[in-house]
Amino acid sequence: MQNVIKRFLKEESGIGTVELILILVVLIGLVVIFRNQLTGIINTIFERIINDSAAI
Repeated sequence: MQNVIKRFLKEESGIGTVELILILVVLIGLVVIFRNQLTGIINTIFERIINDSAAI
């Protein structure tokens, strides 16, 4: 049983913490860069939803 646990702890096939942090940093950076465009798209979508729901 101890051998199984030792092998599991030494295994490196999963996503490491550093890789996960780098992915999050890139995603946050993209959101910050394209914040105005994303806000415009979201506002347009909500306006369509409100207008279409008023028509029903």
